[in-house]
Amino acid sequence: MGSQGRIIALAVLLVVLPLLQVGNGEHEIDDKGGRNERRKRCDVYDGRWIYDDSYPLYSLTHCSFILNQFACQRNGRPDRLYLLVFNGVTFLCRYRNNRILFVGDSLSLNQWQSLTCMIHSATPHSEYKLEKMGSLRTFTFTEYNVSVMHLWNAFLVDIIPKRYGRVLMLNKLDTKTWEGIDVLIFDTWHHWLYTGRKQPWDFIDDGKHKYKDMNRLAAYEIGLKTWARWVDKSVDPRKTKVFFQGISPDHFKASYWGLHNGKNCNGETKPALVDLHPRRQHPAELVLERVLRSMSKPVHLLNVTRLSEQRKDGHPSVYGVGGHRGMDCTNWCLAGVPDTWNQLLYTELIGK
Repeated sequence: MGSQGRIIALAVLLVVLPLLQVGNGEHEIDDKGGRNERRKRCDVYDGRWIYDDSYPLYSLTHCSFILNQFACQRNGRPDRLYLLVFNGVTFLCRYRNNRILFVGDSLSLNQWQSLTCMIHSATPHSEYKLEKMGSLRTFTFTEYNVSVMHLWNAFLVDIIPKRYGRVLMLNKLDTKTWEGIDVLIFDTWHHWLYTGRKQPWDFIDDGKHKYKDMNRLAAYEIGLKTWARWVDKSVDPRKTKVFFQGISPDHFKASYWGLHNGKNCNGETKPALVDLHPRRQHPAELVLERVLRSMSKPVHLLNVTRLSEQRKDGHPSVYGVGGHRGMDCTNWCLAGVPDTWNQLLYTELIGK
């Protein structure tokens, strides 16, 4: 496919609020047996951001259910260039009577909120029902009987309270909510790095030994392998499609994009229009890809790391839930970058 053809194709497939990503190159995909092979085709995950004045895809005035931690415009952010083709009706018709479940941390919640608002904005007069029971949020488009859900599970593996403290069990999963779902989108990484008061566990158990702490990347890989064994053993690809949200980059170190006087993403209003790390993959990204390659069942990687890495301007910074008392360079504003992730998800679901 020539460069002009790639731009035209991606103008249809991959939209990103006033910023549009245009792609090129090759893409690794799974064949039906779960094996990974490289085919030459347009890679929607690899490209550059360009401005597109026809976006954003929705207004927060139509989506009052968007949480304050992602609602940057509602919280007073004045610039709009970070706001970067999705057909919500087609999505609902194709997935009528289906259940779609996001499982993960706040970045998974970010993507879930984006998708529910994208669909709702396409059918603003259709009735919906929003429920929360414990860690599970369910957004149901009642006319189509489509449920788009989010289950908070930051590690995918379990944390179990014991008499001596909270234990992160790298070999145990609670999969009851995952079973019987039509589309599963998993995510985990950022919480594996937490220490001190933010760390929600006191010990790590790998099934053989208990540790006060261990290398977090090694623990992450053990936990992912536990999840992978469940997918390989329990998921029927004819009934359930499985995705994994790639590693979402944070932007806490301004020196990464050459701003040595800056500290973090605060005040950033434009993306980096060059690849910040053209020759380096995120260590967790390498672990995730290694685990996915080892699996016998097909899991599609939403490879959002590199395209999101350029979006130093897309975080709430001081316009999140903590206001000027906090600094969020991890989650993303809505409307914003997760809408692109959902364009990619839509392309994979509808295009295939």
